[in-house]
Amino acid sequence: MPAPEPVCALDDPRLDELSGMVVHDGGLWASSDGGRSVQVHRIDRTDCRVIDTRTADVDPYDVEDLALGPDGEIWAADLGDNERRRDTVAVVVLPERGEPRLHRLTYPDGPHDAEALLVDSHGRPFVITKEVGRPAGLYRTAEPPQGEGPTPLLPVGELALPVSDTLGGPVGGIGTRLVTGAARSADGAVVAVRTYTDAWLFPVSDGDLVAAFNQTPVRVPLPDEPQGEALAFEPDGALLSGSETRGGVPGEIRTVAGATALAGEPVAVAPLPPAPEIVPDPGPPPWLPAALGGGAVVGVLLLVTAAASLRGRSRR
Repeated sequence: MPAPEPVCALDDPRLDELSGMVVHDGGLWASSDGGRSVQVHRIDRTDCRVIDTRTADVDPYDVEDLALGPDGEIWAADLGDNERRRDTVAVVVLPERGEPRLHRLTYPDGPHDAEALLVDSHGRPFVITKEVGRPAGLYRTAEPPQGEGPTPLLPVGELALPVSDTLGGPVGGIGTRLVTGAARSADGAVVAVRTYTDAWLFPVSDGDLVAAFNQTPVRVPLPDEPQGEALAFEPDGALLSGSETRGGVPGEIRTVAGATALAGEPVAVAPLPPAPEIVPDPGPPPWLPAALGGGAVVGVLLLVTAAASLRGRSRR
């Protein structure tokens, strides 16, 4: 497996919290967490210098990733929700020309924290949640979102990443399974998700992202990143990874040559069975508390009787 090679170190404070990257028309674009407006910066690969910026007059909550739409528009993923309290999340679409578009999204099962976004070939946002101690959730809209919404997200699957022994990241071993970013290759044939320590490559057939995530991925170790959250593919198949600046260690962009070739060919995946009907839990029958209480009384009486019997025997 090829090791990541340095591209450039980040010393611009606008990229101290690098969280997302995409490559479009040969340009490398990146965004950071935080801020009072959506800002996407074009980076010079030789020195990580910011050479252009696209903005949207939208006050985001927590932009965590970038994705590229089928028509080349850059999507900013305002999906962060560490405390899991947001009623809606959002994507902001930044076209090369024209006005940005805001689309709010809602989960069907309550708030989630998420740091990874893909956009499929139909223009539908595909969200991968960041879960601790359980598989990541996969959510997608039924159709491309129109207007501010909110547009419902639908649950389409789960992603349980394999175990990894790669070292790095801010939270130790638990970080090897926390999804912090995603990327799609230029031809759409490979998708990748990343954690704080690794990238995982999945081959894609006919643009079906759900089927792709049901296959066994190929691991690309990304060791020793202070807080790796950004991921992107070059047109030639190289994989770019990027880290925040953390604990005095500057962030850096690195590349893994020929990554798309490592993913292999997609294999046939059986369609998922329909989800079982969810029947509400009726709760305990009304007689159960009384029965448990009566049983407890009977049990106490039996214990008292047994104890008295033992005391009587011990006196003999």
